[in-house]
Amino acid sequence: MKAAFVIFDGMTALDFIGFYDPVTRLKSMSIIPDFEWKLCSATRKVADDRGLRVGPDVANEPLAGYDLVFVPGGWSTRDLQRDAKFIGWLKTAATVPLKISVCTGALLLGAAGFLEGRRATTHPGAYKELMPYCRDVVRQRIVDEGDIVTAGGVAASIDLGLHIVQRLSGAGARERVARQMDYPYRPG
Repeated sequence: MKAAFVIFDGMTALDFIGFYDPVTRLKSMSIIPDFEWKLCSATRKVADDRGLRVGPDVANEPLAGYDLVFVPGGWSTRDLQRDAKFIGWLKTAATVPLKISVCTGALLLGAAGFLEGRRATTHPGAYKELMPYCRDVVRQRIVDEGDIVTAGGVAASIDLGLHIVQRLSGAGARERVARQMDYPYRPG
């Protein structure tokens, strides 16, 4: 299984790390030994919204060919949703079977057209911004539409990661990972 973790300037680090940590434990805890991932960006250099630099494994390479693509949020999503080059790059994930976002990453999935006719959620402060992109904005921590999964604000990223662990490997795996993280998992 191959995962693409999208990173971009101005992302919120906890959005990214909160999801990354539980999901990558699928490999480190030998739940899915062949689970692999890359940090993918449209640019060679990335810094979060507070200046933390994160280096992508690949820059501006198509996202097709992965099994899942994850998109975090952050203030910069407000500009990126209107950035034709970035959204064009994100659209290369059209054939990816599982697209996931947390917080305002949903605005980017929406701008790429992936939320049309779907229910979705985002940070409560961005519900109105999400409305044009989807059928219904749902005020839930996690909205699982099968091939599209969206989650609420920043800290929901941890619950989202554990939700995806459960989807990929079952409730027992989710419980093992949550226990290893010493995290009191709250289902969406």
